[in-house]
Amino acid sequence: MKTELILVGRTADKHFAAGINDYAERISHYMPFSITTIPELKNTKNLSEEQQKAAEGELILKQVQAQDTVVLLDEHGRELRSVELAAWLEQKRNTARRLVFVVGGPYGFSPAVYARANEKLSLSRLTFSHQMVRLVFTEQIYRACTIIKGEPYHHE
Repeated sequence: MKTELILVGRTADKHFAAGINDYAERISHYMPFSITTIPELKNTKNLSEEQQKAAEGELILKQVQAQDTVVLLDEHGRELRSVELAAWLEQKRNTARRLVFVVGGPYGFSPAVYARANEKLSLSRLTFSHQMVRLVFTEQIYRACTIIKGEPYHHE
């Protein structure tokens, strides 16, 4: 199974970017993993939140293929413990050809993206910056991979 993480906007903080790249490289030892960054929209001051979500949504949906399993990282998504995420990921490995995770822009997702999504996951009830979500999520995918393999990274 190929796994992709789609991000709206680049990771601005070099420390976060270094951590994300480190975990992405680690994940690649367990499964094919890539990160696609959709450029931030220009002149967003002239756009309403709904217009911005719609424009970002079009760009997100261009990256998604018909047979993809699309999972949005969304505050209203299902929360999982790390071991539950590992079991979920293992199940997806057996059923999905390409698993696509999406971190949206600052205002969330358009109705079209929600309609296309197969599932929604939440990292926490807490609110994180979009920069932080990227780092926390890549670490959790790496952690799930080590749990699946029975490696000693995760302690419970």
